[in-house]
Amino acid sequence: MLWRPTEQAALRMSGPRAFSSRVQHLSQPLRGPLRRHARGSIMVVLAGLLGLLALVVVALQLWYLAHIVWWRSHPPANTSFMRAQLAVLRAQDPNARIAYQWVPYERIAPHLKRAVIAAEDANFTVHEGVDWDAIEKAHERNQRSGKVIAGGSTITMQLAKNLFLSGERSYLRKVQELLITYMLEAVLSKDRILEIYLNVAEWGVGTFGCEAAARKLYGVSAARLSVPQSARMAAMLPRPRFYERNPGHPGLLRRAAVIQRWMGSVQTP
Repeated sequence: MLWRPTEQAALRMSGPRAFSSRVQHLSQPLRGPLRRHARGSIMVVLAGLLGLLALVVVALQLWYLAHIVWWRSHPPANTSFMRAQLAVLRAQDPNARIAYQWVPYERIAPHLKRAVIAAEDANFTVHEGVDWDAIEKAHERNQRSGKVIAGGSTITMQLAKNLFLSGERSYLRKVQELLITYMLEAVLSKDRILEIYLNVAEWGVGTFGCEAAARKLYGVSAARLSVPQSARMAAMLPRPRFYERNPGHPGLLRRAAVIQRWMGSVQTP
């Protein structure tokens, strides 16, 4: 605030106390209507930012949904996990490539379909994307062991993560995984979900999908996989790179044997 010379002179003539009092009065915080106006402006800005954030979130969900609708009749060209793995490989070799070959559902051995359902999601054909009972049981197992030994994720949840997300563990990522899971279940049939999952799942370093994995591991197409081969491939899914390096690991052999016993009672979509 600018003071006129006459005002400054009058204040000084009235003494230093009056001059000091006037300065203190002018420097006090905003009061009354001015303070309310400032608060109102802040609230308007915050509301605008929240609205913008909501629009971004909605736009992101629509982007996910558009891809899922497209994949009803088209195979994914790649996935988030494929891109991440390729980036790692190309940091070591600029010419590195991902082994990935799409095959239709009818050209995947029924043995592998049953083995993967038995190993990863026994209730796949009956739940709506999330198996809450399995998640609760996994939580109880983890509590008893004192560490994470089970996740409870369904095939649909794993597919949501593989297609769009990363391996990062956070509550925000988990919420997004659940939203995508319900989108997949709403838009795609069960056999289409399983078809995409089997075609994009990781089975070793740079190896994605059952066709590339079957040819790399056994020298056959996915259509010609035997019961033991299918059980062993399903057993690899939780730790594909580790089991690729350690094909004779006791844990892999035990898990494959259990899966092979369970396969006979599994229904496929």
